[in-house]
Amino acid sequence: MTSALQEAVQGAADRLVAAGAAGVQFRVARGDDAFVVTSGVAELGTDRPVPADGRFRVSCLTKPFVSVVVLQLVAAGKIVLDNTVESYLPGLLPYGEKITIRNLMQHTSGLYNYSDSFQKPGDRFLRDRYKHYEPADLIAIAAAKPLEFEPGSKFAYCNTNYFVIGLLIEKVTGRSYRTEITERVLEPLELTETVLPGDDPNIPGPHARGYMQIGGEPVDVTLMNPSEAGCAGEIISTTRDLDTFFSALFSGKLLDEPELTEMTTALPEDMIENLPMGIGYGLGIMKLANDAGLDLWGHGAGIPGYATFAATTRDLSARVQLSFTIGDKDFGPEAEQAVIRGVNIALCS
Repeated sequence: MTSALQEAVQGAADRLVAAGAAGVQFRVARGDDAFVVTSGVAELGTDRPVPADGRFRVSCLTKPFVSVVVLQLVAAGKIVLDNTVESYLPGLLPYGEKITIRNLMQHTSGLYNYSDSFQKPGDRFLRDRYKHYEPADLIAIAAAKPLEFEPGSKFAYCNTNYFVIGLLIEKVTGRSYRTEITERVLEPLELTETVLPGDDPNIPGPHARGYMQIGGEPVDVTLMNPSEAGCAGEIISTTRDLDTFFSALFSGKLLDEPELTEMTTALPEDMIENLPMGIGYGLGIMKLANDAGLDLWGHGAGIPGYATFAATTRDLSARVQLSFTIGDKDFGPEAEQAVIRGVNIALCS
């Protein structure tokens, strides 16, 4: 029997489709009870429904996974958060002696965001979508620019930070961040629907297709080489695996209390700009506004064709994971408001 909450969340998913999404997958959990609603279609021009267990590109939700690895290495004494980039990766950045690992993780480094010179509207995305990018080359784009502000003085979301962190993980462990995430997080939690694809352009398993507006028409951009996103955003997952990950994080299965406290010690709201629902930023995770004043944490994300949002209360009493594919409209204020309204309905009703 469908509950009133499920009906309300279904309405929120339908409104997101009306705002321009092609398809929506919305998972809600209250304690041990969970349900998934879907809306829209998995492929434009068809009536194929969105799979309730569909895979999708989680983009910036990769960062909490990376942060867990770093904080496990902190607990093991291999990384010190307030040591500088220069102390671990000498010569990588011309101002590496000014930037700490904490600055990287909380986006207060002042580094130029390589992706600001890398956006791929229209034909440029189609030209480059299968290209391989080396992390060092993307970091070099930022290293060639001056710092945008003194490290620690401001917050500015910057994907370059996490590419540097990827090299840091490799330096201190001798293994790639993909291997470390796989062995420290994916395998222990049995996240069998989550992958780090590297250069593979495919999305394995059932999935909805994502689109980008090019020349006024929606163009299928499902396939892409995600090395451009790398340690900052390459993961593919499902709503179920994301729920398992965040539940494990806040139940102490991945981090001990000192490291979880570090992760959730947030920058103040007056430092945070241009993060929908974000009212604080910790180490790879956001403190989120909500209508009920819940102690809510998670992250939003976007990559060509796909957008994702995950939020979890610290006590795990209310959790939501939302994925939607961009459809025949650009993601705009109407869609953003539909996401915020839907998350509040799911968590605060």
